[in-house]
Amino acid sequence: MAHLRSRRRLALAVPVVLSLTATLGFLPGAASAAPQRSAPAATAADGPNLAYVVNTKTDHRTLTSVKKAIAEAGGTVVVTYEKIGVIVAHSASPEFGSQIRAVRGVQSAGATRTTPLTAAGTTDEGAADYLSAAEAAKVKAAATPESEPLEADQWDLRAIGADKAAKINPGSRKVTVAVVDTGVDDTHPDLAPNFSAQQSANCVGGVADTSAGAWRPYTADDYHGTHVAGEIAAARNGIGVAGVAPGVKVSGIKVSDPDNGLFYPESVVCAFVFAADHGVEITNNSYYVDPWLYNCMDDPDQKAIVDAVDRAQRYATKKGTLHLASAGNSNHDLASDAIVDESSPDDSTPVTRTIDPHECFDVPTQLPGVVTVSATGVQNLKSYYSTYGKGVIDIAAPGGDRLYQIPDTPSKNGRILSTMPNNQYGFLQGTSMASPHAAGVAALLKSEHPWASPAQLQALLKAQADNPGCPDSYDQDGNGTQDATCEGGRRVNGFYGFGIVNALKAVK
Repeated sequence: MAHLRSRRRLALAVPVVLSLTATLGFLPGAASAAPQRSAPAATAADGPNLAYVVNTKTDHRTLTSVKKAIAEAGGTVVVTYEKIGVIVAHSASPEFGSQIRAVRGVQSAGATRTTPLTAAGTTDEGAADYLSAAEAAKVKAAATPESEPLEADQWDLRAIGADKAAKINPGSRKVTVAVVDTGVDDTHPDLAPNFSAQQSANCVGGVADTSAGAWRPYTADDYHGTHVAGEIAAARNGIGVAGVAPGVKVSGIKVSDPDNGLFYPESVVCAFVFAADHGVEITNNSYYVDPWLYNCMDDPDQKAIVDAVDRAQRYATKKGTLHLASAGNSNHDLASDAIVDESSPDDSTPVTRTIDPHECFDVPTQLPGVVTVSATGVQNLKSYYSTYGKGVIDIAAPGGDRLYQIPDTPSKNGRILSTMPNNQYGFLQGTSMASPHAAGVAALLKSEHPWASPAQLQALLKAQADNPGCPDSYDQDGNGTQDATCEGGRRVNGFYGFGIVNALKAVK
Protein backbone atom coordinates (compact mmCIF):
# COMPACT_ATOMS: atom_id res chain seq x y z
CA MET A 1 0.00 0.00 0.00
CA ALA A 2 1.93 2.89 -1.26
CA HIS A 3 0.68 6.27 -0.46
CA LEU A 4 -1.99 6.33 2.14
CA ARG A 5 -0.94 8.50 4.94
CA SER A 6 0.71 5.15 5.82
CA ARG A 7 4.24 4.58 4.77
CA ARG A 8 5.05 7.88 6.31
CA ARG A 9 1.88 9.80 6.06
CA LEU A 10 -1.26 7.72 6.52
CA ALA A 11 -2.02 5.58 9.51
CA LEU A 12 -0.09 3.19 11.69
CA ALA A 13 -1.56 -0.26 11.99
CA VAL A 14 -0.73 -3.71 13.22
CA PRO A 15 -2.99 -6.66 12.21
CA VAL A 16 -5.02 -8.76 14.58
CA VAL A 17 -7.08 -11.55 13.19
CA LEU A 18 -10.94 -12.11 13.75
CA SER A 19 -5.48 26.88 2.68
CA LEU A 20 -3.17 28.20 0.05
CA THR A 21 -1.27 31.46 -0.40
CA ALA A 22 -1.52 31.35 -4.18
CA THR A 23 -4.50 31.38 -6.50
CA LEU A 24 -4.87 27.78 -7.51
CA GLY A 25 -7.55 27.34 -10.08
CA PHE A 26 -10.71 28.18 -11.90
CA LEU A 27 -14.03 27.41 -10.25
CA PRO A 28 -16.65 26.43 -12.82
CA GLY A 29 -20.38 26.76 -12.61
CA ALA A 30 -22.34 24.19 -10.63
CA ALA A 31 -23.51 22.14 -13.59
CA SER A 32 -22.74 18.46 -14.05
CA ALA A 33 -19.07 17.81 -14.65
CA ALA A 34 -19.72 14.40 -16.12
CA PRO A 35 -16.70 13.36 -18.17
CA GLN A 36 -16.71 13.15 -21.94
CA ARG A 37 -14.69 10.28 -23.39
CA SER A 38 -12.91 10.74 -26.71
CA ALA A 39 -11.76 8.36 -29.38
CA PRO A 40 -8.11 7.38 -28.99
CA ALA A 41 -5.49 9.02 -31.14
CA ALA A 42 -2.14 7.69 -32.28
CA THR A 43 0.66 8.21 -29.79
CA ALA A 44 4.34 8.69 -30.39
CA ALA A 45 6.36 5.67 -29.34
CA ASP A 46 9.70 7.34 -28.74
CA GLY A 47 9.41 7.83 -24.98
CA PRO A 48 7.71 6.47 -21.84
CA ASN A 49 3.93 6.47 -21.96
CA LEU A 50 2.92 8.96 -19.26
CA ALA A 51 -0.38 10.34 -18.00
CA TYR A 52 -1.01 14.10 -18.08
CA VAL A 53 -3.57 16.58 -16.83
CA VAL A 54 -4.28 19.46 -19.21
CA ASN A 55 -6.16 22.39 -17.64
CA THR A 56 -7.99 24.76 -19.98
CA LYS A 57 -10.70 27.34 -20.27
CA THR A 58 -14.15 25.73 -20.18
CA ASP A 59 -15.73 27.02 -23.38
CA HIS A 60 -16.53 24.45 -26.03
CA ARG A 61 -14.32 26.02 -28.70
CA THR A 62 -11.23 25.95 -26.47
CA LEU A 63 -11.84 22.38 -25.35
CA THR A 64 -12.31 21.22 -28.93
CA SER A 65 -9.15 22.94 -30.17
CA VAL A 66 -7.06 21.68 -27.23
CA LYS A 67 -8.20 18.10 -27.76
CA LYS A 68 -7.23 18.42 -31.42
CA ALA A 69 -3.83 19.77 -30.36
CA ILE A 70 -3.36 16.85 -27.97
CA ALA A 71 -3.84 14.41 -30.85
CA GLU A 72 -1.49 16.39 -33.08
CA ALA A 73 1.18 16.33 -30.33
CA GLY A 74 1.05 12.56 -30.14
CA GLY A 75 -1.38 12.26 -27.24
CA THR A 76 -4.57 10.32 -26.52
CA VAL A 77 -7.47 11.92 -24.67
CA VAL A 78 -8.66 9.56 -21.93
CA VAL A 79 -11.44 11.68 -20.46
CA THR A 80 -12.58 15.30 -20.50
CA TYR A 81 -14.22 17.02 -17.51
CA GLU A 82 -15.72 19.86 -19.52
CA LYS A 83 -17.26 21.88 -16.67
CA ILE A 84 -13.95 22.23 -14.87
CA GLY A 85 -11.71 22.31 -17.94
CA VAL A 86 -9.61 19.28 -17.04
CA ILE A 87 -8.50 16.83 -19.74
CA VAL A 88 -6.71 13.58 -18.86
CA ALA A 89 -4.39 12.45 -21.64
CA HIS A 90 -1.72 9.83 -22.27
CA SER A 91 1.33 10.34 -24.44
CA ALA A 92 4.69 8.72 -25.15
CA SER A 93 6.10 11.86 -26.73
CA PRO A 94 8.95 13.37 -24.68
CA GLU A 95 7.94 16.85 -25.84
CA PHE A 96 4.23 16.46 -25.15
CA GLY A 97 4.13 18.55 -21.97
CA SER A 98 6.02 21.53 -23.35
CA GLN A 99 4.09 21.43 -26.63
CA ILE A 100 0.69 21.38 -24.93
CA ARG A 101 1.57 24.15 -22.50
CA ALA A 102 2.18 26.38 -25.55
CA VAL A 103 -1.30 25.72 -26.99
CA ARG A 104 -3.74 28.62 -26.89
CA GLY A 105 -6.34 28.14 -24.16
CA VAL A 106 -4.16 25.81 -22.06
CA GLN A 107 -3.65 27.30 -18.60
CA SER A 108 -1.45 24.55 -17.17
CA ALA A 109 -0.44 21.04 -18.16
CA GLY A 110 1.88 18.43 -16.76
CA ALA A 111 2.68 14.78 -16.20
CA THR A 112 0.98 13.15 -13.21
CA ARG A 113 3.76 10.61 -12.66
CA THR A 114 7.47 10.19 -13.26
CA THR A 115 7.40 6.56 -14.41
CA PRO A 116 5.66 4.99 -17.41
CA LEU A 117 2.08 3.81 -17.24
CA THR A 118 1.64 0.18 -16.25
CA ALA A 119 -1.26 -2.16 -17.22
CA ALA A 120 -0.96 4.90 -3.25
CA GLY A 121 -0.51 7.01 -1.04
CA THR A 122 -2.39 7.00 2.27
CA THR A 123 -1.69 8.52 5.67
CA ASP A 124 -1.66 5.66 8.10
CA GLU A 125 1.46 5.16 10.16
CA GLY A 126 2.81 1.65 10.41
CA ALA A 127 1.44 -1.81 9.76
CA ALA A 128 -2.02 -3.02 10.72
CA ASP A 129 -2.53 -4.87 13.98
CA TYR A 130 -5.36 -7.38 13.60
CA LEU A 131 -7.54 -8.32 16.52
CA SER A 132 -7.16 -12.03 17.28
CA ALA A 133 -10.03 -14.22 18.42
CA ALA A 134 -8.54 -14.45 21.90
CA GLU A 135 -8.13 -10.68 22.11
CA ALA A 136 -11.64 -10.15 20.81
CA ALA A 137 -13.03 -12.43 23.51
CA LYS A 138 -11.21 -10.39 26.15
CA VAL A 139 -12.62 -7.16 24.77
CA LYS A 140 -16.15 -8.55 24.55
CA ALA A 141 -15.97 -9.58 28.19
CA ALA A 142 -15.61 -5.90 29.08
CA ALA A 143 -18.61 -4.83 27.01
CA THR A 144 -21.61 -3.18 28.65
CA PRO A 145 -25.23 -3.91 27.69
CA GLU A 146 -25.47 -0.59 25.81
CA SER A 147 -22.19 -0.87 23.92
CA GLU A 148 -21.01 -2.75 20.86
CA PRO A 149 -19.12 -6.01 21.55
CA LEU A 150 -15.69 -4.50 20.78
CA GLU A 151 -16.39 -0.95 21.92
CA ALA A 152 -14.39 -1.31 25.13
CA ASP A 153 -11.27 -0.95 22.96
CA GLN A 154 -12.63 2.17 21.23
CA TRP A 155 -11.16 4.82 23.51
CA ASP A 156 -11.43 7.23 20.61
CA LEU A 157 -15.24 7.27 20.67
CA ARG A 158 -15.29 8.13 24.35
CA ALA A 159 -12.59 10.78 23.88
CA ILE A 160 -14.90 12.84 21.66
CA GLY A 161 -18.24 11.84 23.24
CA ALA A 162 -19.34 9.83 20.22
CA ASP A 163 -20.73 7.03 22.39
CA LYS A 164 -23.05 9.49 24.15
CA ALA A 165 -23.84 11.37 20.95
CA ALA A 166 -25.17 8.20 19.31
CA LYS A 167 -27.93 8.01 21.93
CA ILE A 168 -29.07 11.52 21.01
CA ASN A 169 -28.60 11.51 17.24
CA PRO A 170 -26.63 8.78 15.43
CA GLY A 171 -26.81 10.75 12.19
CA SER A 172 -29.21 11.02 9.28
CA ARG A 173 -29.65 8.50 6.46
CA LYS A 174 -29.82 11.53 4.19
CA VAL A 175 -26.12 12.28 4.77
CA THR A 176 -23.39 10.35 2.93
CA VAL A 177 -19.65 10.43 3.59
CA ALA A 178 -17.60 9.21 0.63
CA VAL A 179 -14.34 7.50 1.50
CA VAL A 180 -11.85 8.41 -1.27
CA ASP A 181 -9.33 5.67 -0.67
CA THR A 182 -8.20 2.11 -1.44
CA GLY A 183 -11.75 0.81 -1.70
CA VAL A 184 -14.35 -0.25 0.86
CA ASP A 185 -15.40 -3.81 1.65
CA ASP A 186 -19.13 -3.22 1.82
CA THR A 187 -19.75 -6.88 2.64
CA HIS A 188 -18.39 -6.36 6.17
CA PRO A 189 -21.36 -6.83 8.56
CA ASP A 190 -20.59 -3.56 10.35
CA LEU A 191 -20.56 -1.61 7.07
CA ALA A 192 -23.23 -3.31 4.95
CA PRO A 193 -26.22 -1.67 6.74
CA ASN A 194 -24.95 1.85 5.98
CA PHE A 195 -23.25 1.39 2.63
CA SER A 196 -24.41 3.38 -0.40
CA ALA A 197 -23.54 1.51 -3.58
CA GLN A 198 -25.27 4.18 -5.69
CA GLN A 199 -22.66 6.71 -4.55
CA SER A 200 -19.64 4.41 -4.98
CA ALA A 201 -17.23 3.83 -7.87
CA ASN A 202 -13.74 2.91 -8.99
CA CYS A 203 -12.11 6.11 -10.30
CA VAL A 204 -8.66 4.66 -11.04
CA GLY A 205 -7.33 6.14 -14.27
CA GLY A 206 -9.73 9.07 -14.25
CA VAL A 207 -12.95 7.43 -15.46
CA ALA A 208 -15.60 6.28 -12.97
CA ASP A 209 -16.52 2.58 -13.07
CA THR A 210 -19.81 2.02 -11.24
CA SER A 211 -20.19 -1.68 -11.96
CA ALA A 212 -21.16 -3.80 -8.96
CA GLY A 213 -18.28 -4.17 -6.50
CA ALA A 214 -15.86 -1.99 -8.48
CA TRP A 215 -15.35 0.07 -5.31
CA ARG A 216 -14.07 -2.87 -3.26
CA PRO A 217 -10.39 -3.27 -2.31
CA TYR A 218 -8.18 -5.33 -4.63
CA THR A 219 -6.95 -7.58 -1.81
CA ALA A 220 -7.18 -7.85 1.98
CA ASP A 221 -3.91 -5.90 2.14
CA ASP A 222 -5.73 -2.86 0.73
CA TYR A 223 -7.48 -2.45 4.07
CA HIS A 224 -7.05 1.28 4.52
CA GLY A 225 -10.38 2.43 3.05
CA THR A 226 -12.38 -0.23 4.90
CA HIS A 227 -10.82 0.82 8.21
CA VAL A 228 -11.58 4.47 7.50
CA ALA A 229 -15.20 3.68 6.55
CA GLY A 230 -15.77 1.87 9.85
CA GLU A 231 -14.43 4.78 11.85
CA ILE A 232 -17.01 7.01 10.21
CA ALA A 233 -20.15 4.88 10.04
CA ALA A 234 -19.85 1.34 11.40
CA ALA A 235 -23.39 0.46 12.43
CA ARG A 236 -24.47 -0.04 16.03
CA ASN A 237 -25.89 -3.47 15.32
CA GLY A 238 -24.50 -5.62 18.09
CA ILE A 239 -21.78 -7.18 15.90
CA GLY A 240 -18.40 -5.50 16.42
CA VAL A 241 -17.39 -1.83 16.54
CA ALA A 242 -19.24 1.47 16.18
CA GLY A 243 -18.54 4.49 14.03
CA VAL A 244 -18.60 8.13 15.07
CA ALA A 245 -21.82 8.62 13.07
CA PRO A 246 -23.42 5.13 13.01
CA GLY A 247 -26.63 6.36 11.41
CA VAL A 248 -25.25 8.04 8.28
CA LYS A 249 -24.40 6.43 4.97
CA VAL A 250 -20.89 5.74 3.75
CA SER A 251 -19.69 5.14 0.20
CA GLY A 252 -16.40 4.10 -1.35
CA ILE A 253 -14.60 5.80 -4.23
CA LYS A 254 -11.48 3.78 -5.05
CA VAL A 255 -8.53 5.76 -6.37
CA SER A 256 -5.50 3.57 -5.58
CA ASP A 257 -3.50 2.18 -8.48
CA PRO A 258 -3.72 -1.64 -8.64
CA ASP A 259 0.01 -2.08 -9.23
CA ASN A 260 1.63 0.28 -6.74
CA GLY A 261 -1.22 1.59 -4.56
CA LEU A 262 -0.50 5.22 -5.46
CA PHE A 263 -3.20 7.90 -5.62
CA TYR A 264 -2.62 9.64 -8.93
CA PRO A 265 -4.14 13.09 -9.69
CA GLU A 266 -6.48 11.98 -12.47
CA SER A 267 -8.08 9.41 -10.17
CA VAL A 268 -8.62 11.98 -7.43
CA VAL A 269 -10.08 14.49 -9.92
CA CYS A 270 -12.56 11.81 -10.96
CA ALA A 271 -13.42 11.10 -7.31
CA PHE A 272 -14.26 14.69 -6.41
CA VAL A 273 -16.38 15.17 -9.52
CA PHE A 274 -18.15 11.83 -9.01
CA ALA A 275 -18.91 12.65 -5.38
CA ALA A 276 -20.32 16.03 -6.31
CA ASP A 277 -22.49 14.70 -9.13
CA HIS A 278 -23.87 11.90 -6.94
CA GLY A 279 -25.05 14.00 -4.02
CA VAL A 280 -22.30 13.23 -1.52
CA GLU A 281 -22.30 15.68 1.39
CA ILE A 282 -18.82 14.98 2.76
CA THR A 283 -15.62 13.38 1.45
CA ASN A 284 -12.83 11.94 3.57
CA ASN A 285 -9.34 12.12 2.10
CA SER A 286 -6.76 10.20 4.15
CA TYR A 287 -3.95 10.39 1.61
CA TYR A 288 -1.87 12.77 -0.42
CA VAL A 289 -1.91 12.90 -4.20
CA ASP A 290 1.09 11.07 -5.64
CA PRO A 291 3.83 11.20 -6.74
CA TRP A 292 4.82 14.41 -4.90
CA LEU A 293 4.42 14.85 -1.14
CA TYR A 294 4.56 18.59 -1.86
CA ASN A 295 3.68 20.08 -5.26
CA CYS A 296 5.71 23.20 -6.05
CA MET A 297 4.09 25.92 -8.13
CA ASP A 298 7.33 26.74 -9.97
CA ASP A 299 7.39 23.26 -11.54
CA PRO A 300 5.01 22.95 -14.53
CA ASP A 301 4.07 19.33 -13.85
CA GLN A 302 3.42 19.89 -10.16
CA LYS A 303 1.54 23.14 -10.80
CA ALA A 304 -0.76 21.32 -13.23
CA ILE A 305 -1.49 18.68 -10.57
CA VAL A 306 -2.43 21.34 -8.02
CA ASP A 307 -4.58 23.13 -10.58
CA ALA A 308 -6.46 20.00 -11.72
CA VAL A 309 -7.23 18.65 -8.25
CA ASP A 310 -8.16 22.11 -6.99
CA ARG A 311 -10.62 22.62 -9.85
CA ALA A 312 -12.27 19.32 -9.02
CA GLN A 313 -12.55 19.91 -5.27
CA ARG A 314 -13.83 23.46 -5.82
CA TYR A 315 -16.45 22.12 -8.22
CA ALA A 316 -17.61 19.67 -5.55
CA THR A 317 -17.57 22.34 -2.86
CA LYS A 318 -19.75 24.61 -4.98
CA LYS A 319 -22.23 21.75 -5.34
CA GLY A 320 -22.39 21.38 -1.55
CA THR A 321 -19.68 18.85 -0.65
CA LEU A 322 -17.34 19.44 2.32
CA HIS A 323 -13.88 17.87 2.10
CA LEU A 324 -11.77 16.74 5.05
CA ALA A 325 -8.15 15.63 4.69
CA SER A 326 -5.41 14.22 6.88
CA ALA A 327 -2.51 16.50 7.70
CA GLY A 328 0.20 13.87 7.18
CA ASN A 329 2.46 11.74 9.34
CA SER A 330 5.85 13.40 8.87
CA ASN A 331 5.74 15.60 12.02
CA HIS A 332 6.32 18.52 9.64
CA ASP A 333 5.48 22.11 10.57
CA LEU A 334 3.45 23.34 7.60
CA ALA A 335 3.77 26.91 8.87
CA SER A 336 7.57 26.85 8.75
CA ASP A 337 9.77 28.44 6.10
CA ALA A 338 11.44 25.23 4.96
CA ILE A 339 10.76 21.48 5.00
CA VAL A 340 13.08 18.74 3.82
CA ASP A 341 11.20 16.32 1.55
CA GLU A 342 13.11 13.07 1.08
CA SER A 343 10.24 11.03 -0.36
CA SER A 344 9.35 12.62 -3.69
CA PRO A 345 8.71 11.46 -6.31
CA ASP A 346 7.45 8.23 -4.77
CA ASP A 347 6.82 6.43 -8.06
CA SER A 348 10.48 6.42 -9.12
CA THR A 349 13.70 7.52 -7.37
CA PRO A 350 13.11 10.09 -4.61
CA VAL A 351 15.38 13.16 -4.57
CA THR A 352 16.03 15.08 -1.36
CA ARG A 353 14.83 18.66 -1.73
CA THR A 354 14.04 21.57 0.60
CA ILE A 355 10.64 23.13 -0.05
CA ASP A 356 8.71 26.15 1.21
CA PRO A 357 5.25 24.94 2.35
CA HIS A 358 3.86 28.36 1.42
CA GLU A 359 4.74 27.68 -2.23
CA CYS A 360 4.75 23.87 -2.37
CA PHE A 361 1.54 22.19 -1.29
CA ASP A 362 0.39 18.89 0.15
CA VAL A 363 -2.63 18.05 -2.03
CA PRO A 364 -5.50 17.91 -1.23
CA THR A 365 -4.95 18.83 2.42
CA GLN A 366 -3.57 22.34 1.75
CA LEU A 367 -6.10 23.30 -0.92
CA PRO A 368 -8.39 26.22 0.02
CA GLY A 369 -11.65 25.15 1.65
CA VAL A 370 -10.41 21.67 2.58
CA VAL A 371 -10.53 20.94 6.33
CA THR A 372 -7.03 19.90 7.47
CA VAL A 373 -7.01 17.46 10.40
CA SER A 374 -4.14 16.65 12.79
CA ALA A 375 -4.04 13.57 15.04
CA THR A 376 -4.26 13.13 18.82
CA GLY A 377 -3.96 10.24 21.28
CA VAL A 378 -5.91 9.22 24.37
CA GLN A 379 -4.33 12.02 26.43
CA ASN A 380 -5.53 14.66 23.94
CA LEU A 381 -1.93 15.43 22.99
CA LYS A 382 -0.74 15.70 19.41
CA SER A 383 0.30 12.26 18.20
CA TYR A 384 4.09 11.99 17.84
CA TYR A 385 3.94 11.55 14.05
CA SER A 386 1.26 14.13 13.22
CA THR A 387 2.12 17.04 10.97
CA TYR A 388 1.02 20.41 12.36
CA GLY A 389 1.22 24.15 11.71
CA LYS A 390 -0.46 27.32 12.93
CA GLY A 391 -2.84 28.66 10.31
CA VAL A 392 -2.78 25.36 8.41
CA ILE A 393 -4.36 22.86 10.81
CA ASP A 394 -8.10 23.49 11.12
CA ILE A 395 -9.07 20.88 13.72
CA ALA A 396 -7.74 17.78 15.45
CA ALA A 397 -9.23 14.34 16.11
CA PRO A 398 -8.21 10.96 17.52
CA GLY A 399 -5.68 9.27 15.26
CA GLY A 400 -3.92 7.12 17.83
CA ASP A 401 -0.49 7.02 19.44
CA ARG A 402 1.07 3.63 20.13
CA LEU A 403 4.23 4.99 21.77
CA TYR A 404 3.39 7.67 24.30
CA GLN A 405 -0.40 7.65 24.87
CA ILE A 406 -1.60 4.21 25.97
CA PRO A 407 -5.26 3.84 27.01
CA ASP A 408 -6.62 1.81 29.90
CA THR A 409 -8.56 -0.54 27.62
CA PRO A 410 -8.64 -4.34 27.46
CA SER A 411 -6.05 -4.42 24.65
CA LYS A 412 -4.00 -1.48 25.99
CA ASN A 413 -3.60 -0.42 22.35
CA GLY A 414 -3.13 3.29 21.64
CA ARG A 415 -4.19 2.94 18.02
CA ILE A 416 -7.69 3.04 16.51
CA LEU A 417 -9.78 -0.14 16.26
CA SER A 418 -12.03 -0.43 13.21
CA THR A 419 -13.28 -2.68 10.43
CA MET A 420 -10.99 -4.61 8.07
CA PRO A 421 -11.75 -6.61 4.91
CA ASN A 422 -13.04 -10.19 5.20
CA ASN A 423 -15.09 -9.48 8.34
CA GLN A 424 -12.05 -8.74 10.48
CA TYR A 425 -11.04 -5.92 12.83
CA GLY A 426 -7.72 -4.23 13.37
CA PHE A 427 -5.80 -1.32 14.86
CA LEU A 428 -4.24 1.47 12.81
CA GLN A 429 -2.86 4.87 13.69
CA GLY A 430 -2.19 8.01 11.69
CA THR A 431 -3.72 11.24 10.56
CA SER A 432 -5.54 8.85 8.21
CA MET A 433 -7.54 7.85 11.27
CA ALA A 434 -7.99 11.41 12.56
CA SER A 435 -9.63 12.71 9.40
CA PRO A 436 -12.50 10.16 9.41
CA HIS A 437 -13.27 10.95 13.05
CA ALA A 438 -13.65 14.58 12.06
CA ALA A 439 -15.65 13.56 8.97
CA GLY A 440 -17.99 11.61 11.25
CA VAL A 441 -18.54 14.66 13.42
CA ALA A 442 -19.10 16.75 10.28
CA ALA A 443 -21.76 14.21 9.25
CA LEU A 444 -23.47 14.61 12.61
CA LEU A 445 -23.42 18.39 12.17
CA LYS A 446 -24.86 18.03 8.66
CA SER A 447 -27.58 15.81 10.11
CA GLU A 448 -28.44 18.49 12.66
CA HIS A 449 -28.14 21.34 10.14
CA PRO A 450 -29.15 19.87 6.75
CA TRP A 451 -29.10 23.22 4.98
CA ALA A 452 -25.60 24.16 6.10
CA SER A 453 -23.18 24.93 3.27
CA PRO A 454 -19.63 23.51 3.26
CA ALA A 455 -18.32 26.81 4.64
CA GLN A 456 -20.96 26.83 7.37
CA LEU A 457 -20.20 23.20 8.24
CA GLN A 458 -16.53 24.03 8.56
CA ALA A 459 -17.38 26.93 10.87
CA LEU A 460 -19.57 24.64 12.98
CA LEU A 461 -16.76 22.07 13.19
CA LYS A 462 -14.41 24.71 14.54
CA ALA A 463 -17.00 26.14 16.92
CA GLN A 464 -17.77 22.83 18.66
CA ALA A 465 -14.14 21.79 19.02
CA ASP A 466 -12.39 21.69 22.41
CA ASN A 467 -8.94 23.27 22.37
CA PRO A 468 -6.54 22.08 25.08
CA GLY A 469 -4.06 24.81 24.16
CA CYS A 470 -0.37 24.32 23.54
CA PRO A 471 1.29 21.94 26.01
CA ASP A 472 3.93 23.35 28.36
CA SER A 473 6.36 20.79 26.96
CA TYR A 474 6.33 18.42 24.01
CA ASP A 475 9.31 16.23 24.77
CA GLN A 476 7.59 12.93 24.08
CA ASP A 477 10.66 10.69 24.27
CA GLY A 478 12.07 12.45 27.33
CA ASN A 479 15.48 13.22 25.86
CA GLY A 480 15.37 16.87 26.82
CA THR A 481 14.63 18.14 23.30
CA GLN A 482 11.25 19.42 22.13
CA ASP A 483 9.89 17.08 19.45
CA ALA A 484 7.70 19.81 17.93
CA THR A 485 6.90 23.44 18.71
CA CYS A 486 3.29 24.51 19.20
CA GLU A 487 2.53 28.12 18.36
CA GLY A 488 -0.66 29.95 19.24
CA GLY A 489 -3.11 30.22 22.12
CA ARG A 490 -6.17 28.51 23.57
CA ARG A 491 -8.43 29.60 20.72
CA VAL A 492 -6.30 28.42 17.81
CA ASN A 493 -2.82 26.93 17.60
CA GLY A 494 -0.55 24.84 15.41
CA PHE A 495 -1.14 21.47 17.10
CA TYR A 496 -4.95 21.43 17.23
CA GLY A 497 -6.15 24.27 15.02
CA PHE A 498 -9.42 25.35 16.60
CA GLY A 499 -9.48 22.25 18.78
CA ILE A 500 -10.32 18.56 19.02
CA VAL A 501 -13.71 17.65 17.55
CA ASN A 502 -16.55 16.89 19.95
CA ALA A 503 -19.38 14.65 18.71
CA LEU A 504 -21.55 15.22 21.76
CA LYS A 505 -21.46 18.98 21.29
CA ALA A 506 -22.24 18.47 17.61
CA VAL A 507 -25.58 16.80 18.33
CA LYS A 508 -26.50 19.14 21.18
